[in-house]
Amino acid sequence: MTDTANTTASVGTGTQPAIKATQVHKAFGSLHVLKGVDLTVMPGTVTVILGPSGSGKSTFLRLINQLETLTGGSIEVDGELIGFKHVTKNGQDVLQTLDDKEIAAQRSRLGMVFQRFNLFPHMTALENVMEAPVHVKHIGKKEARELGVAELERVGLGDRLDYYPSQLSGGQQQRVAIARALAMKPEIMLFDEPTSALDPELVGEVLNVMRSLAKEGMTMVCVTHEIGFAREVADQVVFMDGGVVVEKGGPDIIDHPTEPRFKDFLQHVL
Repeated sequence: MTDTANTTASVGTGTQPAIKATQVHKAFGSLHVLKGVDLTVMPGTVTVILGPSGSGKSTFLRLINQLETLTGGSIEVDGELIGFKHVTKNGQDVLQTLDDKEIAAQRSRLGMVFQRFNLFPHMTALENVMEAPVHVKHIGKKEARELGVAELERVGLGDRLDYYPSQLSGGQQQRVAIARALAMKPEIMLFDEPTSALDPELVGEVLNVMRSLAKEGMTMVCVTHEIGFAREVADQVVFMDGGVVVEKGGPDIIDHPTEPRFKDFLQHVL
């Protein structure tokens, strides 16, 4: 690590970035996955990250949510350095790694939805959504049930409260996973290719939920290959390749890319 290291929506009226990544590096042994990523995400906006497999997109999301540890650089969420804090030792300002409780507190401000749904198979949809509010936020079961019902209705599953994951389609399971994340009342939602494990006919129902969240003003960072979704919903499109940001801008860059690597990528996915 270098020295540089309430409601569900953050409405995009502030000037402080929701996320600010500065020269982010990540290496796994000799494999250098991220090589100096700079990215700013403003509150209430949708950032879509595109790129080929192995470009570092998912690793970048995992760093934001502290599922991986930075090798170098820094990430701030709402102006707060994540994973580390400044302390004074022997009259000098140094970085100190946060303890598990501090990391959990930072992570609670972020919701993350993965490729795989990771639902508890022995719990109903409602029980899956209630689990974290009860055991992480320590709210009462009655309140957690009301919250769970509201979030499942929000994603269009108010009639599937008592269904087990095995009784739900892949798209429905992913919507339960989104409701589970929303039940923690995050300021920012991170989506790591949320439709890549779904059959094509089920992709639309998940994207529709994500569109609704965008309209509500939820700050979102989405790693996806859904180019149509990026065109329609994104405020910022980022193309990554080889562990770096190759090109970024408004959604119009999809139709007017300037970097050869981005042009080549789009030719293969459009």
